[in-house]
Amino acid sequence: MPIQFLSATAYAASDLAAPYQRSADNVMDMIFNAGPMVKFVLLVLMALSVACWCVIVIKYRLIRRANRKSSEFISLFRQRKNYSALYRDSEKLVDSHLAQIFRAGYAELSRLGKSLETRNLLELSANPEILLENVERAIQGGMSSERQRLERFLPLLATTGSTAPFIGLFGTVWGIMTSFQEIGIKGAANLAVVAPGISEALIATAIGLGAAIPAVVAYNHFSTKIRGIENEMSHFSADYLNMLKRDLMRKGRQEESAPSHAPEQKFALQDLT
Repeated sequence: MPIQFLSATAYAASDLAAPYQRSADNVMDMIFNAGPMVKFVLLVLMALSVACWCVIVIKYRLIRRANRKSSEFISLFRQRKNYSALYRDSEKLVDSHLAQIFRAGYAELSRLGKSLETRNLLELSANPEILLENVERAIQGGMSSERQRLERFLPLLATTGSTAPFIGLFGTVWGIMTSFQEIGIKGAANLAVVAPGISEALIATAIGLGAAIPAVVAYNHFSTKIRGIENEMSHFSADYLNMLKRDLMRKGRQEESAPSHAPEQKFALQDLT
């Protein structure tokens, strides 16, 4: 009689624990056996991870192309014969950040030249800072546009890096809570019963970390690269403005040294180009 009682108890316990003995031989089994909320969290994390990897690939190619094209522009800039020819050549380098700010400054200089070409600009040549203020503002606007272009979608990397672990932790906590609720309802608690549910919940934290770590590393890497590009643009804009200032002063001295009996000359900004 005692043997029959123990056997019946063992069979009842095995039947009670059966719903929890799910197959979880690998990670895919854990994902498929997870609860609805955990699956939703995993879907969100996977979507963030895919989006971040797309941004990483795009940014890597964009920054590499921008650096390569800017190196080509620097070679053209050093070999320039005049600014107008350099402007035409730079139009082919659409991915170069240096070419973009050069074109912004040159375009403003050309607009000033057209509006002031009928006036004598000796006073401006003596005080070129007055004239170059507009050009500097145009260059600063070009630098701001390039900065925005290079930083586009970077906030996604920062957001994923800071929130993905917590999203995964939420999925884990929810999964563990659901597992313990089921254990309380069924009244069975042993390692074979508890382990599958907890492991399925912990996979959310693992995937959250897997999405966050590459995002943080990529964000720091690209932020450093973009800061270097910003410094490069600042140095180039300073050199460009200094060159324009020297050219203005040289043209002004040439007009001042012209013979007094010569017809009055008009100092046009286009002479710089």
